[in-house]
Amino acid sequence: MTMPPRAVPVADRALLVELGDAVAPEVQAQVWALDRALRGDPVPGQVELVPAMVNLLVIFDPLVTDHAAVAAAVLARLASLPEVPQDATPREVLVCYDPPHAPDLAAVAAQTGLTEEAVIAAHLAGEFRVAMYGFAPGYAYLTGLPEPIRLPRKTAPLRAVPAGSVIIAGGQCLVTTLTMPTGWWIIGRSPTRILTGAEAHPFLFDVGDRVRFRRIPASELEQGA
Repeated sequence: MTMPPRAVPVADRALLVELGDAVAPEVQAQVWALDRALRGDPVPGQVELVPAMVNLLVIFDPLVTDHAAVAAAVLARLASLPEVPQDATPREVLVCYDPPHAPDLAAVAAQTGLTEEAVIAAHLAGEFRVAMYGFAPGYAYLTGLPEPIRLPRKTAPLRAVPAGSVIIAGGQCLVTTLTMPTGWWIIGRSPTRILTGAEAHPFLFDVGDRVRFRRIPASELEQGA
């Protein structure tokens, strides 16, 4: 839920702006709005912004400014944010649910009491939002996984899960960008490139973007995005 904003010093060059004490759509919207406002019009000394679920980390140059000045500037900006959030950019991610690219699809179906096609339909119907980046480069945490296919993480992670795997756990979905272990459920594989290679915009998504998945056959997956 929302709470009065609080600015907490982090080391000698960052400020954590806390906007809520629990994950909620209204808190997330406020984080996105503040992130966009500061990216469009940085406060003096601002170096980098790191948005998360309920807070925003503002990294600054300590030779230019200090915690108190940044806190005052950011909190003033927060007080003047527009009530109506900016429209989010829509993004499309391709996904193949065919074997062997969806090794956990049958298990998700069994645990949710759905057919495999019903699991796929639920996933395709999801209205996802990019909540934050974390854990590894390009790991965009997408909120909005439909309730019928929400499961807790596995009790043990699986090693060497390939890049491009579409994974779900709790109320979130993610498209992996590296070959890494995961305890999330692997329900598909995507050829869509999340890591763009562009210095100015290294990831496909911006925080707050809307994401929809589109089903493709294995033959299209093998051709690449």
